[in-house]
Amino acid sequence: MIEIESARKAFGDTPVVDDVTLRIPARGVTSIIGPNGAGKSTLLSLVARLAGLDGGRIRVDGLDVSTTPGPVLARRLAVLRQDNHMTARLTVRDLVAFGRYPHSRGRPAPGDAEHVARALAYLDLGDLADRFLDELSGGQRQRAFVAMVLCQDTDYLLLDEPLNNLDMPHAASMMRILRRAADELGRTVVVVLHDINFAAWHSDHIVAMRAGRVCRQGTPEEIVQAPVLEAIYGVPFAVRRIDGRPTCLFWR
Repeated sequence: MIEIESARKAFGDTPVVDDVTLRIPARGVTSIIGPNGAGKSTLLSLVARLAGLDGGRIRVDGLDVSTTPGPVLARRLAVLRQDNHMTARLTVRDLVAFGRYPHSRGRPAPGDAEHVARALAYLDLGDLADRFLDELSGGQRQRAFVAMVLCQDTDYLLLDEPLNNLDMPHAASMMRILRRAADELGRTVVVVLHDINFAAWHSDHIVAMRAGRVCRQGTPEEIVQAPVLEAIYGVPFAVRRIDGRPTCLFWR
């Protein structure tokens, strides 16, 4: 479980995460949604210790992220940031192997090759393993980065807007992969999303943020309702059911 207690973060005089208290359950998929500037990505960065807290406490399975040694934390949670830019010319296999660094500290260890092969297969990258990243499409590169965090073999996967720059078929495929990782591998997947319908169809739990605070949280059935979404985003919504699941329509 991820436990967030009174977390605060400001940039200058502007609070970005404002006294957030939240418990993210172990296992399954939790999506964090909300308008731009809501604090979603910053909250994820605080959990991953990519940014420091100004106040409060965050624990992952009882480990305080502010004081736990980096190598210990890296074996518990993996993070995929929005800005995944590699300046080195790497193959897909090389990139995925970076996921083993918290375990082997850069020295290949027994079992590393097996982990890499399993992650490549899981993301259907076997035929692309020896291709360079700059030779791939955007969707293929994104799958390679997700394979890297899966290869890290952590209980928790934190992904910040992993659907960025993906077309609809690739975005849908990515969400199915993350859903499978939760169901088949027992991972806890926490993902920042802008697309409410992907959150509604693939999540067990949705956290909605606005102006640095958690304004609602619950199941997709509880969150994907027109009055709830209108309060979060400040625009009109209609919600319909497709295959028994809530699906929202938006217009201005």
